[in-house]
Amino acid sequence: MKILCNDQRVELPAESTVLDCLRAAGAEGAVLAAMRGGQVLALNEPLRDSCTLTPITMDDEEGRRIYERSLRMIMLLAARRLFPGEQVRIEYSAGQGVFVRLPGLTLSPELVAQLEAEMQRIIDAAVPFERMDISKADAVKLFNDMGEPYKVELIEGLEDGTITLYRNGDFVDLCRGPHIPNAGFVKAFKLLSVAGAYWRGDEKNRMLSRIYATAFADAKDLKEYLNRIEEAKRRDHRKLGKELDLFAFHEDVAAGMVFWLPKGMLLRTILEDFLRREHIKRGYQLVQGPQVLRRELWEQSGHYANYRENMYFTEIEGDVHGIKPMNCVSHMLIYNAHLRSYRELPQRYFELGVVHRHEKSGVLHGLLRVRQFTQDDAHIICAPEQLEDEIIGVIALVRDLMALFGFQYRVVISTKPAKAIGSDEAWELATNALIKAVERANLSYTINAGDGAFYGPKIDVKVTDAIGREWQLSTIQCDFTLPERFELEYVGQDGERHRPVMVHRAILGSLERFIGVLTEHYAGAFPTWLAPVQAKILTVTDAQNAFAEEACEALMKQGIRAEVDTRNEKLGFKVREAQLAKIPYILVVGDKEVEARSVNVRLRTGENLGVKSLDEVAALVQEDCAEPFKRGGMSYRFS
Repeated sequence: MKILCNDQRVELPAESTVLDCLRAAGAEGAVLAAMRGGQVLALNEPLRDSCTLTPITMDDEEGRRIYERSLRMIMLLAARRLFPGEQVRIEYSAGQGVFVRLPGLTLSPELVAQLEAEMQRIIDAAVPFERMDISKADAVKLFNDMGEPYKVELIEGLEDGTITLYRNGDFVDLCRGPHIPNAGFVKAFKLLSVAGAYWRGDEKNRMLSRIYATAFADAKDLKEYLNRIEEAKRRDHRKLGKELDLFAFHEDVAAGMVFWLPKGMLLRTILEDFLRREHIKRGYQLVQGPQVLRRELWEQSGHYANYRENMYFTEIEGDVHGIKPMNCVSHMLIYNAHLRSYRELPQRYFELGVVHRHEKSGVLHGLLRVRQFTQDDAHIICAPEQLEDEIIGVIALVRDLMALFGFQYRVVISTKPAKAIGSDEAWELATNALIKAVERANLSYTINAGDGAFYGPKIDVKVTDAIGREWQLSTIQCDFTLPERFELEYVGQDGERHRPVMVHRAILGSLERFIGVLTEHYAGAFPTWLAPVQAKILTVTDAQNAFAEEACEALMKQGIRAEVDTRNEKLGFKVREAQLAKIPYILVVGDKEVEARSVNVRLRTGENLGVKSLDEVAALVQEDCAEPFKRGGMSYRFS
């Protein structure tokens, strides 16, 4: 039997395992499995004929799935040993680690520590994984005999045929595999947290305890990951929002909706004003549609059939109205206000549109997942021959804004989903337009098959923040279908009526979510142009109060957002408070500064710039504000 692996050809007897072949080819190392064609093979699987093997490691997505899948079974075996009689249940969330569910158990930190210790004993013992293929009827009987109703329920929902199980020690579970050969292959793991969850996410079902865990190829990677978790906790926007007095939540009266406090509302207003100016500069027109529209319009658009579970409805004088989850319907009605000529195209409509979407209470999460939010939403209605250039124009705006905020990003093109409206021809045209535009913009991309919007394919921009986490922000969607449904038309050069195409796009997405991401990205230390308070003047004694007020007024006249702290507190205390408030410029005024009509300038980082005149401070702040705009080739024009 001849094996090709990593450009090495080796010959072994038939029935040699995958691991034997990898060892012979010198490719053992940190390999967890191997790929033969499109099939993933476990290391202990025997080979019967010649083939080509590609090693799979933790650096591969499939390798990580295998590693975490095996960790789950180790967790389950440990849970079975510690909590005999409990019906443990496995779950998995790609990229979010692994977890198990235990019905009815309240897990204390002590019990979690015991579970972790038991898992380590299983790993140290290198308990093997064994695959079992049995009939569906035998699988139902097996788990019934074991008193496992949750697994019986899952198996009964599967199609008839062979059921794959895996055994780890004395624990058997439903799993397609493959797994690592034995538990000893797990080198570094950690149980992270415990939370409650309903079986299958249904509030009518029994509450289960959910235990999260993660695993890595070595202890160094695990330590780095745990450090990132601690850093993420430090940057949590909910914590910083409270500390910096930006926003609040009152879940008892308005779950999933934000109460913007003065400083947070100022930050948001600065961002909104910038967005409006930038869009006007790039040829967009500002528009605004109503919050509610009759149900018939949502039926016409396809939202009622494809999205109504995410919508809110109300009744007005006997007619059902939908509270808008998106702005596209209003923008099409605005376009249809009169017949357009080809000379008027493209029409670019921009709206900071408030929308509402029904999210279950269990998924609400600070600013990142809310029920009411504002989108930096725009719709470009253009002739088909203008489409690629318009998409490239949107990509240019994405590039500029990502540079402004210091985000790295990657591009994903999502194609036609199973639940789609419109013809195959329209979908092909739309998808090709997105691909050609991205290629013309010299951007690399990946394809995410089947994840487009129900009305069209889309470009998704996924950004990486300061600590390496990825977030979905910008989206650009190409739509031939809704213009057809709403009978959008324009008069072409030939005097005939033609159908335009529409681009749906949001650059920052939800402003609420973006501000949440931005708060964590900057750890609350917003760039000076965006900081609600750019400078704070601190007095040493009451003797400087009059000059401090005068200095504050002078800075504000030069467009600087300034405040005064004249409290009768020690200077060190006031400086520390200003630093914790992440204020970029801390201006100290003592008797010498009053005499010189100047301030002593400190930065929130602790750096001392020395004594400066008020004009010099204003110039410093303005220069600091302008700096990030230079990265995006934009100009800073705030006053």
